[in-house]
Amino acid sequence: MTRHTRILMSVIYWAFIVYLFVPLVLMVMMGFKDSKFIGFPIRGWTLEWYTGIFQDAEVLSVFAYSMTIAIASTALSLAIGTWVACFLGPNRFRGKLIVFALTCLPAVIPGIISAISLRIYARALDIEPGMLAIILGHTVHNVPFVALVVMARLATLPPSHIEAARDLGADSIVAFFRVTLPYLIPALVGAGIFCMLLSFDDFVRSFFLGSYEPTLPVLIFAMLRSGMSPEINAISAVVLVLTAVLGLWAERSMRRLNRGS
Repeated sequence: MTRHTRILMSVIYWAFIVYLFVPLVLMVMMGFKDSKFIGFPIRGWTLEWYTGIFQDAEVLSVFAYSMTIAIASTALSLAIGTWVACFLGPNRFRGKLIVFALTCLPAVIPGIISAISLRIYARALDIEPGMLAIILGHTVHNVPFVALVVMARLATLPPSHIEAARDLGADSIVAFFRVTLPYLIPALVGAGIFCMLLSFDDFVRSFFLGSYEPTLPVLIFAMLRSGMSPEINAISAVVLVLTAVLGLWAERSMRRLNRGS
């Protein structure tokens, strides 16, 4: 690579970084603005909007509601996705490619189409709009991501480990819990964090499957209908910080687990 090519690549890289992070920085800054309207110039700074959201019972309740849905849907997604990965990974059977394609289908269907179909299906099963419907909808969307991550990890598991467990008298269930599952923990941690973020941020399925109690993205959408406010920026900034902290923790945990495996 020539010197001019390296310079060009560096310029493109930093231009992308600026394009990616400047909107986030502006969003955080607007949360400190001493005014009820978004825009420049910023004549004064205040913590009012940030302290206000921690004193707002509605925001805290909606946040807890969204976290409950995210945790529940993630737990279901991990259980189902791991089972699908273990079924598809080592086994060879006719129609495996079709089953794999059907497993990945919820991840590639447009969100609006998925939300409408899930709403119709929930009605057919007599599941009322609300927490249960949202959890099931998020789970359907998240299972393919868990299956793909776990299958990638499962492909690196040496077959000799399973064979050694079988030689020592372990049946399939014991071998799974003693050998396979511990080996999959780094993948499960990464997939779990990813599913939690997907569920917490999912607006379309939450909007179509929810009832009168909104999730956080639906609440922000409702607040936007009455105009932009620094309170929205403050909520978004807090969620951004929590997401970044969770992502960094997951990345460090995965590195530590990978070193130990």
